[in-house]
Amino acid sequence: MKFDRKKHSDQTLRDLYKALLQPRLIEEKMLILLRQNKISKWFSGIGQEAISVGITQALDQDEYILPMHRNLGVFTGRQLPFAKLFAQWQGTMMGYTKGRDRSFHFGTNAHSIVGMISHLGPQNGVADGIALASKLKGEKKITVVFNGDGGTSEGDFHEAVNVAAVWDLPVIFVVENNGYGLSTPSNEQFRCKSFVDKAIGYGIEGVQVDGNNILEVYTTVKQLAEKMRKKPAPVLLECITFRMRGHEEASGTKYVPKELMEEWAKKDPLENYENYLIGENVIDKHYADDLRKQIKKDIDAGLEEAFKETYPEADTATEVSDVYAPFTQRVIDPPTDRRTEKRFIDAISDGLRQSMEKYPELVLMGQDIADYGGVFKITEGFTDTFGKARVRNTPICESAIVGAGLGLSIKGMKSMVEMQFADFVSEGFNQIVNNLAKAHWRWGQQADVVVRMPTGAGTAAGPFHSQSNEAWFFHTPGLKIVYPSNPYDAKGLLCAALEDPNPYLYFEHKVLYRSLKDEIPDAYYTVEVGKAKLVSEGSDVSIITYGMGVHWAKEILDTMPDVNADILDLRTLLPWDKEAVEQTVKKTNRVLLLHEDTLTGGVGAEIAAWISEHCFAHLDAPVMRVASLDTAIPFAPTLESNFLPKGRIKAAVEKLMNY
Repeated sequence: MKFDRKKHSDQTLRDLYKALLQPRLIEEKMLILLRQNKISKWFSGIGQEAISVGITQALDQDEYILPMHRNLGVFTGRQLPFAKLFAQWQGTMMGYTKGRDRSFHFGTNAHSIVGMISHLGPQNGVADGIALASKLKGEKKITVVFNGDGGTSEGDFHEAVNVAAVWDLPVIFVVENNGYGLSTPSNEQFRCKSFVDKAIGYGIEGVQVDGNNILEVYTTVKQLAEKMRKKPAPVLLECITFRMRGHEEASGTKYVPKELMEEWAKKDPLENYENYLIGENVIDKHYADDLRKQIKKDIDAGLEEAFKETYPEADTATEVSDVYAPFTQRVIDPPTDRRTEKRFIDAISDGLRQSMEKYPELVLMGQDIADYGGVFKITEGFTDTFGKARVRNTPICESAIVGAGLGLSIKGMKSMVEMQFADFVSEGFNQIVNNLAKAHWRWGQQADVVVRMPTGAGTAAGPFHSQSNEAWFFHTPGLKIVYPSNPYDAKGLLCAALEDPNPYLYFEHKVLYRSLKDEIPDAYYTVEVGKAKLVSEGSDVSIITYGMGVHWAKEILDTMPDVNADILDLRTLLPWDKEAVEQTVKKTNRVLLLHEDTLTGGVGAEIAAWISEHCFAHLDAPVMRVASLDTAIPFAPTLESNFLPKGRIKAAVEKLMNY
């Protein structure tokens, strides 16, 4: 291995040596503790330390790094206290996740680190968002995100690299090419000879380095960073290395040819660099021994402190309250004067525009939302007012853009992500349920992202442009879900969602866009989140619904003059208004739950179960549900009409009344 010190001082070389030695000695200690059953699991980066260390040391301390589970050198390089780091691995309260997540699955803004989730690829989209925020703020900072060679097969990697290329984002996408994805060798993972070849396809720069050569990594990244700060653009950095131990310790390395292990053992990054420094008289053996002793002493002290803690004492109230970032809504009432008749779609546009004026840090992202104004024209004219930096067309890549929303939030910004159709959110599902929803509960990071979801059937658009998929997310702690049924609530709930630092799914029914009008305030206002609204009052039966169901219920009841019903518009699905539901059940004693989503596992099923559990004594009949058929949504209008529940509402009400 050939080292070239360039113009680096002796002190820089020694600093790199210490930074390289720290993770190695910690790893050696962890392997001992693993055998002693004092830690539960370990992902070893032995032999790969030069990548994490070289990159981290080359960056400014406030430049974000998104590491993986074999990048201990990132954490030690950012001077995380050993005791707190070790406590994190033990799952105790001193750690970074209060015992809620393991190993390197955490972030710390104090050290500009955002940890991984087990799905490997999503952190790339988050890196895009962090870099975008830095670029919009004019900070001249770069972001680095790590990938294993196996993880680059995931769609998230491709989406994020492409977005960074299109938007000229200052992100270094690091690929640690270590020969294996768990036990699967590279030749069964991909056919390219090198990852830098892939950079050509994205139209970006690709650079390959010897990942075991600390000086080559450090010098290369330092040069790249200086260039990218001046002229933002992404780089794909391939670091050639080898995984000397198993994917994690329990998996072993029996599948690796012995000669390959022996060959790479000769390329050990620490041993070779130490010998180089001794040969150059930068350090001597005595210096190396003393440094080892001091680091080991620090490790032992950190372990002693960390091991004093036991597992957290479970407190249900704390666990539940930490699901959401702290926020107390202050409802903004509209002025009583100056109202204008607006369509449902105009109300959404109005709320979005006024929120953009209220929050200069708010960024809108979505397919075709800039000059074109979106497929439904909700953001038409926005670029004239707010510019293309804040109203951003995106490539067709839902996952990367939702991830970018989280990245913006990490840097203190807000974002709205428009799904062209709610159906397409499945492409961003993982980011929503595993990144946005869990971020605060896991490591205290708010996810200030609103995902707008044009939803619903009634336009004969078939099974991929008409789905009501709110139940997919209703089950996910950490999300908030609103679903307005009228222009007033459409504007007020959207403004409220954009105020709240927690992640929202905002459902807007496409059929209502241009078919529904109302006079609503011109001024900015909000509607209380989590509060249902009684839109019709009666004593015979309660119809609990939301969205289009509100209008169906009204229409059907108009044909049933002998039935006086409460129609309760939930408006917020998560968290839903239990108090309002209880009140209407106690009042009428008969309940019909109505929603456009399919029947099985729908929102109505949960509310029906809750009513049965908490309001059973007040029921004079079974709780009934009317919903769409348990099929996909058909294309032909006759079939679609049969699929939807509207035609079954009257019979259900009659059955309930006659029980």
